[in-house]
Amino acid sequence: MNLKAIRLSQGLSVPKLVERSGVSRRTIQEIEKRGDCLVSNAIKLADALEVTLDELCRTKDEKAGE
Repeated sequence: MNLKAIRLSQGLSVPKLVERSGVSRRTIQEIEKRGDCLVSNAIKLADALEVTLDELCRTKDEKAGE
């Protein structure tokens, strides 16, 4: 999960992402810590960050193995 890297590259704080996505602060923090989440939350976050689910969820290693 690339959530933290994308969020930071866009200069967004966790509270700002909460505001944009509707996903709770605690959930975002847990996703950044664990690296996985519900698909419904991933969709909300990808939309808020204006990235695809693939960009949000897949690592470079996973893409290379296709």
